[in-house]
Amino acid sequence: MITFKYTAGVDEAGCGPLAGPVIAAAVILDPANAILGLTDSKKLSEKRREALVPIIKQQALAWAIARAEVHEIDELNILQARLLAMKRAVEALVLKPELALIDGNFCPQLSCVSKAIVGGDMTEPAISAASILAKVARDQEMLAMEALYPGYGFAQHKGYPTKTHIIALQTLGVSPIHRRSFAPVRNLI
Repeated sequence: MITFKYTAGVDEAGCGPLAGPVIAAAVILDPANAILGLTDSKKLSEKRREALVPIIKQQALAWAIARAEVHEIDELNILQARLLAMKRAVEALVLKPELALIDGNFCPQLSCVSKAIVGGDMTEPAISAASILAKVARDQEMLAMEALYPGYGFAQHKGYPTKTHIIALQTLGVSPIHRRSFAPVRNLI
């Protein structure tokens, strides 16, 4: 059996929203310093996710957060932008992993071995940690977007296609951070 010195967990947040970037994180955990409470970020309360972020950043051997911008999502498509953000996160790690465990069905092209794991954010602690970092970073960004683009409700729905968001889009029009390739936005242009 092959053993790897450094294994990174990789996940993203923000594939489904109509606005904002897709943000990915890569985390190499310290096997000698387990972090309690890691699981899929969607299974944790916002307060618990935010409490885990400094613990992950402090106790991990390495972590990185990267993104694909709205224009890249529109140019490439959301799957390719997701993979691009993941690749950027892995490449930004200060330690280079020999293995990257990717949440989902697809792996980005990396300079190390990679393995896609459906539901990996529930079963692999490093992916769970990446899930938490990505989700909190994206949520914080969407809170900041609320101040720049008031009226859309980004602080509440984080860009997801809620009824409130669709009504705001129809009323206010398309903002610079909306994904023009997504049907509900494209149909308004």
